[in-house]
Amino acid sequence: MLVSRSISMWSLPAIGCWNPFAFARFRVFCASSQLPVSPKDKTLRTINNSGVIACLRASSAELAMSAACAALNGGISVLEIVMSTPGVLEVLYQLLQDYPTRTLGVGTVLNIKDAKNAVKAGAKFLMSPTMVKGIMDDIEGEFLYIPGVMTPTEVLTAYEAGAEIVKVYPVSALGGIKYISALKKPFPHISMVASQGITIESTGDYIRQGASSVVLSDAIFNKEFMDQKNFDGIFQLSKLAASVAMEALEWKQQSSLTESCH
Repeated sequence: MLVSRSISMWSLPAIGCWNPFAFARFRVFCASSQLPVSPKDKTLRTINNSGVIACLRASSAELAMSAACAALNGGISVLEIVMSTPGVLEVLYQLLQDYPTRTLGVGTVLNIKDAKNAVKAGAKFLMSPTMVKGIMDDIEGEFLYIPGVMTPTEVLTAYEAGAEIVKVYPVSALGGIKYISALKKPFPHISMVASQGITIESTGDYIRQGASSVVLSDAIFNKEFMDQKNFDGIFQLSKLAASVAMEALEWKQQSSLTESCH
C-alpha cells in the first residue's frame, strides 16, 4: 500500500508564495517513487549503472563456469554468456543459484527457439548482433532484449519496435568512440551499448561520449588467460574494468548535474 506523505503548509519553509499545485506534484512524486520496479526495468537500470557487460565465450561448460566466477568475483555485475558456449543454459542456471544478485544473460541469440530456452533457464536479458523479429513480441517473460543495430535507421527502427536499449555493433569497425558520439546526437533518449573491439583503456571514453555501457569480451576473458586457465588474471582484469567504468559513470553523472545547473 502506498502511503502519501502529509505535510502541513505551515511546516514548509517560507520561500516565495504557497503554491498548492507544486505541493500536489510533490505528493504525487512521493507516492510514485515507492512504486515497485519490474524485473525488466531493474535489469536495464543495472546495465546503465554498471558500465560494463562482460561477454563470455568458452570451449567447454567447465571453463565457462570457472571464468564466469572469476569475473563475477572481480566485480562484474552484468555477464553475458554467448549462446554457442557448450552447456550454456546449464552454466547460466548454476550461476544464477550462486550469484542471485547479479544480472546474467545470454548473447548472440539468433532465433526464437534459443531465445525461449534462454528465458526459461532464467536469463535476465538477451542480446543479438541484429534485431531478431519476434523476440520482443512472441516470448513471454520479464526479460530485457538488446537488439544489435548499426545505422541510424536501425537504431530508430529497433526503438520504435519496443527496444529500450540497443547494441551498436560492430562499433570499432564503424568508427569507434567517434561513431557513438555522432550516433547519440540525434538519439540522446535511446540507451546504447557499444560492442566489438573495445579495450578496458577505451571503456571510459566510450561512456563519456554517450554509451550507457560497453561489451568487453577478450578485454576481460583474455584468450591467453582462457587457454592457460589463468582465472586470477581474469579476476584482475574484471576488477580493473569495473573500476574504470565506475569512474567514467561518476564523471558522466557529475557532468550532467553541472549542465543542469546552468
